[in-house]
Amino acid sequence: MIHITKRISQSGFCSRREAKQLIFNGKVTVNGEIVTNPAIKIALNDKILINNKPISTPVVPRLWIYNKPKGLITTHHDPQKRKTVFSSLPKNMPRVISVGRLDINSEGLLLLTNEGELANFLESPKNSLIRRYKVRVFGNVDIKKLQNLSKGCIINGFRYKNIDVKLLELGKSNSWLEVTLCEGKNREIRKVMEHHGLQVNKLIRVQYGPYVLEDLAKGNLKEVQIEKNIYENYRRKPQG
Repeated sequence: MIHITKRISQSGFCSRREAKQLIFNGKVTVNGEIVTNPAIKIALNDKILINNKPISTPVVPRLWIYNKPKGLITTHHDPQKRKTVFSSLPKNMPRVISVGRLDINSEGLLLLTNEGELANFLESPKNSLIRRYKVRVFGNVDIKKLQNLSKGCIINGFRYKNIDVKLLELGKSNSWLEVTLCEGKNREIRKVMEHHGLQVNKLIRVQYGPYVLEDLAKGNLKEVQIEKNIYENYRRKPQG
């Protein structure tokens, strides 16, 4: 037996979080019956339909690095009809979801996978996978204060874990920083820098866990092997 949300994510249809919302919206049936409880468990041979269409059998997990350009939304559907990451992918790509997000004004490394459970695993703060960014900021940089972020901080009631900051290039108005964190809350870097009087005007993710952007051209993607240690730990997760 397996949780229905996990079975849906294993099919590559969407993440577990998105599967919960589909269930709440009455879009999912099991053996012909609408389900509204995302916590139920099902048998592997139960027939699941989403919007009256059967989901796929569990997929072989695959992983891609995509160099996201600025101006794209990391979502499958945007009510404002803006261009999305997924509408920009090659037509022969399987259905994929992103590992976390980059906001519209951010660019760089975005991991894509066809397996929702792998995305959940890579996103989880419990696994302490680093996210490394090159960040251009406008304002007066006090590097000593920024280095204190390695102890963590609380800003506007939100607690942020340790953030490591290195000065790459100091300019009169714009400076470049290398920022490394292992949590990645919504707009974390922008909010923390703003708290220190700095405005982020360019943010490029260059590394996520063991995966590095390197010289991949903007707007391009490449499939990468799932790192052995990640794959083994991901497969070791209990079913349910």
